[in-house]
Amino acid sequence: MHLILLLLLVSLPAEKRPVFVAGELLLVLSLAASVWLYRGISQPAKLISSGIEAIKDQDFNSRLVLTGHTEMDELIGVYNQMIDQLREERIKQSEKNHVLDKLIQASPAGIIMLEENNRISTFNKAAAQMMQLDSLSSKGMALAEIPGQLAQEISKLGNGASSIITINGSAIYKCQKAHFVDLGYSHHFILIEELNDEIYKKEKSAYEKVIRIMSHETNNSIGAINSILSTVIQFKDQLHPSNRVDYENALNVAINRNKALTEVISNFAEVVKLPEPQLQKHDLNQLLNSVQLLMEAAGREKAVNWELQLCPGELWLMMDSIQMEQALINIFKNALEAVQMQGTIRIESLREPAMLCISDNGSGIPGEISQQLFTPFFSTKKNGQGIGLTLSKEILLSHQLSFSLQTEGEWTNFKIAGFSEAEE
Repeated sequence: MHLILLLLLVSLPAEKRPVFVAGELLLVLSLAASVWLYRGISQPAKLISSGIEAIKDQDFNSRLVLTGHTEMDELIGVYNQMIDQLREERIKQSEKNHVLDKLIQASPAGIIMLEENNRISTFNKAAAQMMQLDSLSSKGMALAEIPGQLAQEISKLGNGASSIITINGSAIYKCQKAHFVDLGYSHHFILIEELNDEIYKKEKSAYEKVIRIMSHETNNSIGAINSILSTVIQFKDQLHPSNRVDYENALNVAINRNKALTEVISNFAEVVKLPEPQLQKHDLNQLLNSVQLLMEAAGREKAVNWELQLCPGELWLMMDSIQMEQALINIFKNALEAVQMQGTIRIESLREPAMLCISDNGSGIPGEISQQLFTPFFSTKKNGQGIGLTLSKEILLSHQLSFSLQTEGEWTNFKIAGFSEAEE
C-alpha cells in the first residue's frame, strides 16, 4: 500500500506540488504508524514465544516483562502466575522426592522399585545387600534374571501378594509386592523384611520354656521312678527261682529306658543352657585339622576321602574353641552320614575374608527339606532328635557368624563366614 501511494505521488504533475507534499507527509505518518503497530504486535509475540521455549526447557525461573498493552499485560500476568506456581510445585516435589529417597535408602527393609515391564528401576542399600545387587548392572534387569534363590522366589509374587521365604535354611525374609499411583500411572515395588532375629528370638524363647518344663517334670518323675525300681528289684530273691530272671530283666529294661530318656532331656537342655562364648585367639586351621582327625576313624567305615584345602599358615581368629569344636563335630557328623561309600568330604578355609566351607558329595538336600533345615529340633533321620544342627546354629549365632547349608550341583556346602580376625 505504501509503495502504491509512493508511485501515485511520483506520477503527480508538477503543478500539484502541494498535493505531493501532503501525500509525502501522509506517507511518513503512515509508515510511522505501521512500525508502531508492528512493534505492538511482534513484541508480545516474541514474549509469548520465549515463554513457550522456557516451558519446553522446564525453566520456571524466568518471568515475562510487562509490555504496556492492557490485554497483553493481563496475559503476561497470568503466565507469570502460572510459572510461579509451577516453580513452587517443582520445588515441593523435589523436596518430597529427596526426603523419600533418603527414607528409602535409610530403611532397614529392602525396597526395589519396578518399571512398567517389571524390570528393576532402582533399589536401596538393604535390598542390594540381601540380594547381592550391583548398582550398575542390575538396573533394567528382570527379577527372574537376577541370580540367587531370593530373587527367583520374589519374581513369582503377584501384585498385592505376600510370602515368607526361607533361604538356605538360615535366612528368613517376608516379601511383599504392592503398587502406588503417581500422575495417573501405576508403579510396582517390592518390600523385603529380614525376619531372622525376630523369628529366632521367638523360637528360642518358646523352646526354652518348653524344655525347662519338660526337663523339670521328667527328671523329677524319672528320679523317683528309678529309685522305686531299684528298691523293688531287691525283692527278686523272694520270688520263685523260675521268675527271678524275667523279673530282674524287666526292671532293668525299665531303669535303662529311664536313663536313656534322661540323656535325651539332657541333650535338649544343653541347647538352652549354652553359655556365652568366651572369645579368645585360636587357629582355625589347627581346629579343623584336629576335628578331622577325630572324625577320621568314623569315616573309615565308608572309606571316606578327606580333602583338606586350608589356606597357608595359621589363621588366627577370635572364637570359643570348645563351642566351635562342638559345632564342627556336628557338621562333620552330618557330612559323614550324607556321603556314600568312598565318598568325599572337602574342608576349605579362606583368609580374606576369613571363612570356612565343609562340603560333601552325598545325596544332597531335597528342596522341600532345605526350608526346614535349621528349624529347632527338625530331623530327617528316623530316630533323630534334631539336636546337632540346632546346637550348631546356637553356637554360630552366639559368635555372630553368618552361615548357610545348601546343595550346589553335586556338592552340599556348609559355609560359615563373619569371623573376627585376632590381632597379631
